[in-house]
Amino acid sequence: MKRRSLVILCRLACLTLAHTVVVLAAAAEVPPVQPAGPGDARAVFERRIKPIFSSPKPTSCLECHLAGVDLKNYIRPSSELTFRSLRDQGLVDLDQPDRSRILALISMGDEAKSPSLIRSDVRKAEYEAFAEWLRACCSDQALRATPKLPEKDLARPVRPDGVILHARKDQVLASFEDHVWSQRFRCMSCHSPAGDQATKLTAEQGDQDFLWIRPEGPEATMAYLIAQGMIDIKQPERSLLLTKPANQVKHAGGKKLEVGDQGYKELRTWIEDYARTVSDGYKKDKDLPPTATVALGMTDSWLKITNSPGGWGEKLLQVDLHAADGKGGWSRDPVATSDRVVFANGDWQHVLTRIAPAGSDLAKAWAKGEKPTLEPGKYLARVHIDANKKLQKDWRARLGPDDLVGETVIESSWPAGYGSMTVIQASLLKKSR
Repeated sequence: MKRRSLVILCRLACLTLAHTVVVLAAAAEVPPVQPAGPGDARAVFERRIKPIFSSPKPTSCLECHLAGVDLKNYIRPSSELTFRSLRDQGLVDLDQPDRSRILALISMGDEAKSPSLIRSDVRKAEYEAFAEWLRACCSDQALRATPKLPEKDLARPVRPDGVILHARKDQVLASFEDHVWSQRFRCMSCHSPAGDQATKLTAEQGDQDFLWIRPEGPEATMAYLIAQGMIDIKQPERSLLLTKPANQVKHAGGKKLEVGDQGYKELRTWIEDYARTVSDGYKKDKDLPPTATVALGMTDSWLKITNSPGGWGEKLLQVDLHAADGKGGWSRDPVATSDRVVFANGDWQHVLTRIAPAGSDLAKAWAKGEKPTLEPGKYLARVHIDANKKLQKDWRARLGPDDLVGETVIESSWPAGYGSMTVIQASLLKKSR
């Protein structure tokens, strides 16, 4: 009996030992955790990056750029080539892939204040896809050590950096502020909710679509004009923002702009540039419009010229004011200007617009909302007449020495308000010898 029990115990011990050996063997067969290798990067690329490359939908680049760049521009057909291309352009942080520049560029749209064309979930998906793939790539030492690609094989936007920068929304907005927002005082009486005619016109028209100067500021105003279809991308010269105040299309407020005058030039400059930008019309840096050298700011000071010669009626008159230079002469460039068509009765009057060098302290103050003013004192007024209507033939043309009809010195405190105009007689204008 004792012997039989011993046999049974031995068998149980053997079985236990065998089970233990099997368990240990099975455990020995479980491979250790390996860092992500090239196969993992390729798998992530095929699963998450390539669909972005193949999709016709817009990417997160449109969050900040109106044209010229797309996330697809940085993707090559294979995982290895895409990684090497991004690495060689400094867009990958090999040691801290989550801090890679390409991820920062994708996430820039998170800072946007205005409504976006790109949903946040799309941007989030792009970010997470690139982050996962970059981690896999950067863990592969062999891939990290691959040689640099030839310059021609780098995947990047076809447009040069200058064109890409020009198409950034913040740059487009800055241009809008310089050229359109700066002219808003011409239109605020009727087209701003705070204008003195707004309530009356709302009651007459039954809507508020005409209130395009938005109280939220220039960005909201630009977005509203675009959304309302007041900017014609295909035919910029037919944009309602131009044709309405020029009375080329019926305008309840009558004619407020003359083709080629200062206000028209400012509005059309921005419209033409915007249309070409969103149409990806700039191919090279040299195609871009010249950088503005001056800033304009509309004052509340008015100048009136009375009893002009009969030949000036219905023609555009431009006045340039030159400040004393402290040496007994006058500044080479005008510090204020104004232009408008002479009335049929021979009178001319209009508000003065200050001129300052772009980027100057004065220009910066205006940009922050400070109202432009004209210092009291003496100024040389030079008056030009567009006798042959050359501005209507070429809106970019400028009136110059050939159009000068006379000049005179004006001394004024330049009070603000329509009812406090500085008035001179046209007979005081003399041509300098």
